[in-house]
Amino acid sequence: MQPGNQFGEFLRAQRELLTPEDVGLPAIGRRRIQGLRREEAALVSGLSPEDYLRLEQGLEQNPTEEVLEALTRALKLDKDAAASLRVLARPAARGQQVPESPAGTDEAPKGLAGLITTWPNQAAWIEGRLTDVLASNPLALALSPRFAPGTNLMRSVFLDPAFRDLHTHSDGMLVATVARLRTLIGPDIDDPALAQLVGELSVRSREFRALWGAAELPMEVDTITRLTHPQVGALELETERLAIGSPGGPDGRYLVILHALPGSESETALRRLAAIASGSSPAEAQRILPAPVPIESKRRVQ
Repeated sequence: MQPGNQFGEFLRAQRELLTPEDVGLPAIGRRRIQGLRREEAALVSGLSPEDYLRLEQGLEQNPTEEVLEALTRALKLDKDAAASLRVLARPAARGQQVPESPAGTDEAPKGLAGLITTWPNQAAWIEGRLTDVLASNPLALALSPRFAPGTNLMRSVFLDPAFRDLHTHSDGMLVATVARLRTLIGPDIDDPALAQLVGELSVRSREFRALWGAAELPMEVDTITRLTHPQVGALELETERLAIGSPGGPDGRYLVILHALPGSESETALRRLAAIASGSSPAEAQRILPAPVPIESKRRVQ
């Protein structure tokens, strides 16, 4: 199978979900493989075994709409899976030259990356257009190791149960994450990196496949992030997402900041987590008291 062949991986994953009986074929003898054989998938699709094999191996780069419809029927794809199939086929089927991303958009601005490490009581990270973490500060890492540079937050949200459990309202987070990705990528659906990310998540997560294939998703802007941290408990954090500009304007990178209202229980919990991150024991951190609150902030908290 060709490297990065997300379309072929998706086909294989879908045929492995079916049995011969599901597609009207007899099951003869003992079977050593899970799901349909390639030859069986080819038969019910109306394709030759050779043509189907080329599709799964990524050797056929131009599947027609008729072929996609035949695969949809043969593999019993619902509307969400069918939409994912077309998204994965689209880069190959269009055969267009994909423009390179603007220089530097896969890197965090050095000055800003250094600045956020000086913030002791705000969790902050810089993420790229496809939700790759480009830089983060110690408090963000204390919230979750999934905020480490090099991780991808889309993968974390859909494939890491611990990261999902951290979020109190995880269902809403799933919808918001996919809706935000759709908005960020705009019309650039042919981006190879996007195709790889969507392909992997479509194969590995039924929830992602359903959301990505949905006709519309509510784009609700929730300015509060609610977490349940194993060391400091419930956190209700104000969330700021600030677009990072380049000479040509915003380029899909964002600075994300989580902070607590002054005088709130979450502020105390966040300060305790910061103390743990800097080397204090949980018992020592527990002795941290709420910080004095300015009069203006008291009015806001009340």
